[in-house]
Amino acid sequence: MKITDLKCAIIASSPVIRITTDEGITGWSQIETPKPYVKPQVLQLKDWIVGQDPRDVERVMRRIRVRGGFKPFGSAVSAIEHALWDIAGKAANAPAYRLLGGKVRDQVRTYRTLYQAEVPGGAEHTPEGYKRWAEYGKSLKGEFTLFKLPSAYHSSMVRDFPDFFYGEVQEDAPFPYPHKGTMTKEGFDHLVACITSARETLGKGYNTAVDAGPGFMPLDALRLAKAVEHLHLLWIEDTVTGDYSPYVNPDVYKDVTHHTTTPIHTGEQIYLRQHYKQLIESHAVNVIGPDPCDVGGLAEIKWVAEHADLHGIAIAPHGTANGILGLAALIQVCATMPDNLIAFEYPARFEPFWYDITEGFEGMPVKGGLIDVPDRPGLGVNLIAKEARKYLEEGDENFFD
Repeated sequence: MKITDLKCAIIASSPVIRITTDEGITGWSQIETPKPYVKPQVLQLKDWIVGQDPRDVERVMRRIRVRGGFKPFGSAVSAIEHALWDIAGKAANAPAYRLLGGKVRDQVRTYRTLYQAEVPGGAEHTPEGYKRWAEYGKSLKGEFTLFKLPSAYHSSMVRDFPDFFYGEVQEDAPFPYPHKGTMTKEGFDHLVACITSARETLGKGYNTAVDAGPGFMPLDALRLAKAVEHLHLLWIEDTVTGDYSPYVNPDVYKDVTHHTTTPIHTGEQIYLRQHYKQLIESHAVNVIGPDPCDVGGLAEIKWVAEHADLHGIAIAPHGTANGILGLAALIQVCATMPDNLIAFEYPARFEPFWYDITEGFEGMPVKGGLIDVPDRPGLGVNLIAKEARKYLEEGDENFFD
């Protein structure tokens, strides 16, 4: 079997990848919605994979892995890897999880990030707003029991709360989450009050993580972690570095992690196992959150999960894409992870029409916060060309030809 073509189209701002073969088997994958600009990066890899046997996933990846980098530049390489596993599974008439070592669980747990704009009537960054966030989460279809709240430097709280920190507020920044600095006492107290409101509203049987940065100075990160120890949070995410940071700073994280019982988390921006090595082996955090569509692919995140497990560190993978194809990839690889898996982030911000343009899931698959692991070949989801054509952007009309 040989790869004959690699294409990338934009559907609802999300790059979708199609790899075709000379035996008529097609592999699909997806990159998250905020990254339509990586389409050229995907297409420039075409000449390096055409003519290769897609079932030899590692051999193909060795040809292109050098061309990735820290988020967002690893997404093109990672998504191609997902599509290769889709083809390999279909060729073997087996789900991808069997090729990744076999599943160790029949259901995978997922958590839901709650976004400010989706709450009916809005949910401002105040204790009352965080209470509405929590109430909304408990009402969601799927009966999620675990949530994540964007807050502090990972939200508009920096702009919405006057004098939140000692720094300049940027209204039109060239990159996500640009703010960094020492917090004021008033800003710190406000943040703690908001988190406390959400956690207490959730009550028994539920829990939440807090996505807080990057942007914290280490001392403020430690102060926050210690101030909420009694809330027994799942974790505090990306305080010092994190989303879109091109480095990790494990030594700085260690100064926070080793002085609090609140779990400290980072990792969604990291590309390749080598960049996890010091973070894991120095016990710089308690929880890692690699994204399979940024870290280098499904086999890469599986390796990272195993290495973390050897060192007593938990894993909660970041949601790989705002769509069904990304969800399918997460389910397959999380079924194979060791017992340090907490849950993966449900990619919730995708349009309902994704269920109409794909075959594999008949409606939202989450029940009681869990998803049954499907046994369909490959990643278990295919695009329906006739329906998906309606949502292609101009210039992508030949995507299914």
